[in-house]
Amino acid sequence: MSAVRIHEKMAQGFGHRRLRERLEHLDVPTYVIGDVHGRYDLLSALERKIVADAAGLPGRKLIIMLGDYIDRGPASAQVVGRLMARPPKGFDRICLTGNHEMAMLAYVDGEISLDDWAALGGDATLASYGVDISTLQQQYPNSRKLDTFIRTWLPDDHINFLRGLPILLDTPQALFVHAGIDPDRSIADQQDDDLVYIRSRFYDSAQPLPKLIVHGHTPIRQAKVSGLRLNLDTGAFHTGRLSAARLWQGRVHITST
Repeated sequence: MSAVRIHEKMAQGFGHRRLRERLEHLDVPTYVIGDVHGRYDLLSALERKIVADAAGLPGRKLIIMLGDYIDRGPASAQVVGRLMARPPKGFDRICLTGNHEMAMLAYVDGEISLDDWAALGGDATLASYGVDISTLQQQYPNSRKLDTFIRTWLPDDHINFLRGLPILLDTPQALFVHAGIDPDRSIADQQDDDLVYIRSRFYDSAQPLPKLIVHGHTPIRQAKVSGLRLNLDTGAFHTGRLSAARLWQGRVHITST
């Protein structure tokens, strides 16, 4: 099943409802990290660069994660575990949800099939939790029993962490979100589905945006600011390049692994 069809199936579950928390935050030195997709190695390296860069900045700093921590890459479980742990000393951390976290939860809740999730890279996520789908399918030829085993196997604390992720962070200078916003709606009227899935209606729109929108979701070769869009998804799971931006005193500085 295509990613579009999987999205449509999931949209039946949460579609145009507003379920996820939306946050506001005061202006502090802020580092934003794009889509990780199971690349624990790159996240660790980028965090070290951020800590070194922030050494001369005043007060506490903030790290914002833009979602899609899981699927496709080899170490999704390790990435989630790292994000559940304390951030680097002197930092706070806010992790937003992405569409891949939504897909994992949709599978756990029985809204999409195992094949649907695997088509999005969920097989790599399960492997990072010690689950080999092909081996289990031989042991559990009944798909219902297979699903029950996998859903029971996945650690509750990781699932609960993913369930609690907010979907948007709004500040006076910038708005942080996984995919983008619907340019025809106010920030207050944004729908959860758009915030994690939108692409061309946001990315190609000529509509004026209310402020800088910092996002991922749509892979590009090099992170960059384009008008009031800052895209930090540089396809880490296959390019080996995870990107971040420092936002402070009206300036944007981009760095990558």
